[in-house]
Amino acid sequence: MYEHVLITGGAGFVGSSLALRLRAAFPDARLTALDNLSRRGSELNLPRLAAAGVRFVHGDVRLPADVAIDPPPGLILDCAADPSVLVSASAIGGNLLGTYHCLEQAVRWRADVLFLSTSRVYPMGLLNQLRFTASETRFSLAADQPWPGASAEGIAEDFPLHGARSFYGMTKLASEMLLEEYAAAHGLRYIINRCSVIAGPWQMGKIDQGVAALWMIAHYFRRPLSYIGFGGSGKQVRDLLHVDDLADLVLAQVRHFDSYAGQCSNVGGGVGNSLSLLEATALCREITGNTIPIDPVAGDRPNDVRVYITDARRIGERAGWRPRRDLRQIFADLYEWLRAEEGRVAPVLLS
Repeated sequence: MYEHVLITGGAGFVGSSLALRLRAAFPDARLTALDNLSRRGSELNLPRLAAAGVRFVHGDVRLPADVAIDPPPGLILDCAADPSVLVSASAIGGNLLGTYHCLEQAVRWRADVLFLSTSRVYPMGLLNQLRFTASETRFSLAADQPWPGASAEGIAEDFPLHGARSFYGMTKLASEMLLEEYAAAHGLRYIINRCSVIAGPWQMGKIDQGVAALWMIAHYFRRPLSYIGFGGSGKQVRDLLHVDDLADLVLAQVRHFDSYAGQCSNVGGGVGNSLSLLEATALCREITGNTIPIDPVAGDRPNDVRVYITDARRIGERAGWRPRRDLRQIFADLYEWLRAEEGRVAPVLLS
C-alpha cells in the first residue's frame, strides 16, 4: 500500500466514499482529501472524513500551488470534476486544467495516478444512432449494431470516439489523452476507469447529475419530477454502479497497481443493473410507498442519450471484478441514508 494517497475532489460524493473505503482497508496510510467545496453538500462530508482520520485540505485543482501538498503522495486518486453534462466550456478550467496540474505534480513526485473518467467520453451522436427496440417500459439496444464496440450488452472500450460528447465528456477524454502523453514522455504510471452512472448514499442528486439519487430524493420528500425528452416517455435507459462496487475495484487496483497500469476500462453495472426512468419510478414507489406527480416533457435536453449501458466485460475478464450490488440495493441504500440523515441533508437537498 502507498504510504500517502491524495484524493482530489475528496469531499465530493465519490471522492469521500473512496477515501473512507481506503481508510477502512488501510488504517495506517496517510490520506489527504483535497476539495474546493464548490458543490453544495460536500461540506457535510467533512465531519465524516475527520472522524475517519482523513486529512482535509481546502484547495482547488485549478491552482497549481493548492495541488502541491506536503508530504508528497505516492498515488493521486483523481476524482475532481464538474460532472454535469449541461456544463459549458468553463469545465475546461475545472476538469482538464485540474488534471494537468495533478499530472505535473505526479511527475515531480514520481507518483502514480488513478483517474476516474466517464462513459460520457463516447459521442452522443453515434450513441443515438444505435439500433434499439421499445417495450412498454424501456428502450433496449439491438444485438446487431452499425458500430464496433456496440451490442445488446452495451458499449465496450472500442466504440468509436469521433463526434461531439458534451464539454464535460470532452474534458474527460482530453484528460485521458494527457495521461497517455505523460506516460510516454515521463514514464508516468496510470489507470483509467470510465464509469457509468455512479449512485449511493451521500449523493446530492440534481437534474443534471446523479439521476438515481435525484429520483429517490424526489420520492422520499414527495417532490414532483419530469420525464424529459424522447417524447416524454420515461423509457430512456442507463446502467447504475453502486459506489461501493466502484470502491471494490479501486481497492484492488491500489493493492495491485502493476497489474492494471496503462489500462483504460469501462466500469459500470451493465445490462443487469440497467433501468429506465419509468422503471426507476416503480422501484422508488415500491420502496418509499410514495407516489409523486411526474410530467412528460417532449422536448429533448442538450447532450441527452436514449440508451447507454456499460459493457464492462473486459475488466471482468481481466480482473474478475463485477458489481455485487443490484438495483434494489442501490435504491434501498439511498432510502435508508435519507431516513437516517434527513435532518442534516434536507436543507441541502430541498434548497
